[in-house]
Amino acid sequence: MSFEPVTPRASKEAVALLQYLHAISGQKTLAGQHCVPLVGSTRLMMVYRATGRYPALFGQDFGFAAPGDWDGINFRQRLVDEAILRHHDGFIITLMWHAVRPIDDEPVTFEESVQGKVSAADWEELITPGTRLNDRWKSQVDVIAWHLRQLQYANVPVIWRPYHEMNGGWFWWGRKPGERGYKALYRMMFDRLVHYHNIRNLVWVYNCNELGENIDSYESHYPGDDVVDILATDVYRQGFSQRDYDQLLALAAGRPIALGEVGAAPSIELLHSQPRWAWFMSWGDPQGPWKADDAYHSLYQHPRVATLRDLPWVKDAPPGIHHPVIR
Repeated sequence: MSFEPVTPRASKEAVALLQYLHAISGQKTLAGQHCVPLVGSTRLMMVYRATGRYPALFGQDFGFAAPGDWDGINFRQRLVDEAILRHHDGFIITLMWHAVRPIDDEPVTFEESVQGKVSAADWEELITPGTRLNDRWKSQVDVIAWHLRQLQYANVPVIWRPYHEMNGGWFWWGRKPGERGYKALYRMMFDRLVHYHNIRNLVWVYNCNELGENIDSYESHYPGDDVVDILATDVYRQGFSQRDYDQLLALAAGRPIALGEVGAAPSIELLHSQPRWAWFMSWGDPQGPWKADDAYHSLYQHPRVATLRDLPWVKDAPPGIHHPVIR
């Protein structure tokens, strides 16, 4: 199976990153920490204080909210600048976007827009080229495209996971079945970023939610092998079910799989029984109660888990690279 990204003429950095993720699949699981726009990368230092090591992945969100809010849109340029700095420290960058509804103008609130509803008529207009709503959606995506292009100019590869948890019904893009449902929206974004904006540094992730009641199957919204590099799921409530692992692995058909977001980090025992998770991304505060215990510290110290210092391009870096200046 080809390890080339689905993006035509992908950047050499994106190619190398995807090849690395294929290479570690089944051997190592990368530790990751999600940050939020307001706090920049300070959570990386919090992880270091709790474990003695930095995570391998630095995660961020382009946000949606009013300036100065936890998810403020005014932090986007700072996010890009920070991602470039962290890339030079050796971190793998993964980005996402809790996108505003196309019928709304930024900034928005999470409950009213990101978790809002889109009528069947509005959805049909959204996915129909040339309509007013389709044009509004393009203009919103174009804002994010400009920030992603800056990362491309800086030779930063990005693990990109758009419109996540689509098999649940809590986001406006969620549980939209059929070829003109979520699949069409994902492919629209792929086309807009790759073919219109010529963005070549993204590694594309199809990121579901763990299976459960009122959660659709992993394959039900899958947009196609030609637009997906990696498959992931988010785990908060059901635990790390073997069913989730087996079904996602089967759908991936040789592609890497990952834990896109986790509430509690997986145990070493779990990673031994489900070895193909390429990374886990801790979502919450690194100083939360479950993360301050010995198990979290031991997880980061275990040879099965790869942290910043274990990345091959970091090992030969100058002294001090394992202690990046967190701004």
